Amino acid sequence: MVTVWGVKASTMKRNRWGMFMVFGMLGLGGFTLPSRAQTPEHLNQNFLAMERDLEEDFESYFGEDLAEVTQAPDEVSATLKRLATQTGSRAGVLWVIPRQELLHLVLLTPGGSVIVKDFDSIPRDRILPVVQAFKREISDPSLDPKSSKVAKQLYDWIIAPYAEELKAQNIDSLLFCLGNGMRGLPLAALQDETGQYLIEQYSVTSIPAFNLIDTDYEPLRQGKILAAGASQFSAMNPLPAVPVELDMVQSALRDTPVAAQGWQGRSLLNETFTTRKLKSELKTHPFNIVHLATHAEFLPGRPKQSYIQFQNKPLRLSKMGRVKWPKALDLLVLSACQTALGDPEAELGFAGIALKSRVKSAMGSLWSVSDVGTLALMSEFYHQLPQAPTKAIALQQAQLKLLRGDIHVAQDELRTQRGPTSLPKAIALGQSTNFAHPYFWAGFTLLSSPW
Repeated sequence: MVTVWGVKASTMKRNRWGMFMVFGMLGLGGFTLPSRAQTPEHLNQNFLAMERDLEEDFESYFGEDLAEVTQAPDEVSATLKRLATQTGSRAGVLWVIPRQELLHLVLLTPGGSVIVKDFDSIPRDRILPVVQAFKREISDPSLDPKSSKVAKQLYDWIIAPYAEELKAQNIDSLLFCLGNGMRGLPLAALQDETGQYLIEQYSVTSIPAFNLIDTDYEPLRQGKILAAGASQFSAMNPLPAVPVELDMVQSALRDTPVAAQGWQGRSLLNETFTTRKLKSELKTHPFNIVHLATHAEFLPGRPKQSYIQFQNKPLRLSKMGRVKWPKALDLLVLSACQTALGDPEAELGFAGIALKSRVKSAMGSLWSVSDVGTLALMSEFYHQLPQAPTKAIALQQAQLKLLRGDIHVAQDELRTQRGPTSLPKAIALGQSTNFAHPYFWAGFTLLSSPW
């Protein structure tokens, strides 16, 4: 057993950064010892170059400057350590970059050093088809997720190489910075060799680059929410659960014990759900959360191709930056959105929602989930939000409630541990239904800051 830079492995090989990388864990072979390790200065330069490359992906897509990459690894690690103290949750950041010749992994933990692992047996053209197959499987509720070989393969490639480090560091939350072709990956549904889902081990957030997210922390205990949406559209499928959803997300916030009736809500529904009315509400009220229950699509092409549908017209992704979102806005939720899975531009648009709107955190879905499934997830997420230490943990707890059957449908009622809610006739299922399949919960993704 050899230990170098905090990495243990029985078989090791030098990576392109001059550090050691782990082989042998996955049976990949190879053993080379370099004459000397790279200097910390060169390590910092390569880390910042990786972050700048990710930043440039989004700047090129949106056609604008976003931020200046400045935090070196030791600064990122110190930030994670500070946030661990503030939140009681220990977050690690995992960069997953598919390159033409290899899979490039980088891990940073609170107070730790960079751990790089490159696998030259997993080049881009090997991993990306597996990612696509996994997304197709998980978004199909007719398939048995426990029989998925690709869910376990991706876990072995991405998570398993760091299993020892994550356990030793008591990591309970993972921030994933994913490269091109990986950003639409439903991470929560990855499975280890025992069949346990990743969300049962860690809360999960997808970030564009660490230097592009807001790392300030303040618990989201009370504030103002704008719950807006439409159930009927002139040229799109109806969303009959939306009126119930808007009521439930507000009541879930108010009924949480720690909220102590501290949340105030306003609603826009159907004919009042217009871009003009939205801008008026945002100008008048310092909302902390904006929840939009409407069709939204992230499509191939430039940002103007993707949109959020309002009653009068779509709000193009390219125009989101022109909306004067309140400085107090901590979270933007799109509860009925979908992304063109497998398209790099569509996935950049989805992953960049918070960047474009200048919001600290955003949440959306990779595919269009059933009305009742969305209602179940959203009501529990907002119930958890005021009492969870981070938004990521609030989403994790909601996903686990669906996975474990604590939230289900019986006798045309949505039943939670807080009691039943009658479903409108338009969405009543007429049969008992649970939401354990990843189709119902794995597509919901927290973007940018988990805090």
